[in-house]
Order: sequence, then structure tokens, then C-alpha cells
Amino acid sequence: LSVFLLLGSIGSQPMRKLSCVSLSTQQLNIRNLVSYEKQQVPVNAIMFITTRGIKICVSPDHKWVQAAIKKIDQKRTTKGK
Repeated sequence: LSVFLLLGSIGSQPMRKLSCVSLSTQQLNIRNLVSYEKQQVPVNAIMFITTRGIKICVSPDHKWVQAAIKKIDQKRTTKGK
């Protein structure tokens, strides 16, 4: 019970419905990615969301994944201005 309360109160965000259990090994086209979420349980992963709303899980260890995250973050900061 206490674990549920702890997880439920983090950042007052709803608990995720989808989580990554397997990771794609394919490199994605960065231009088709609009968002991402970091995940550590049950596996360490980045869940990218495409322009079509498709969610694809990949390992955060790949160089292209880090480049994609930077690009998405840059888009977010320029949109906010």
C-alpha cells in the first residue's frame, strides 16, 4: 500500500498506462519524432512518440537516441518563446 501511494504521488502525475518491456533496435527518423518519455522500470528505455502517435521504445545508450532527444528539446524551447 505504501509503495502505491509513493508511486502515485510523484510529481502528481497519473501513472503511465504504457511501459516499455522490449526495445526496438531500428534507428528512427528524427524528423518523425515529436516527443519522448524516459523510463527506468521495468527496463531502462526512451519511449519516442511519432507524428502519428505511435510509441516506440529504444535503448537510451545509442548516439542517435541522444541526438533525437536534443532535437526534440530544442523544438520545445523554441516553441515556448
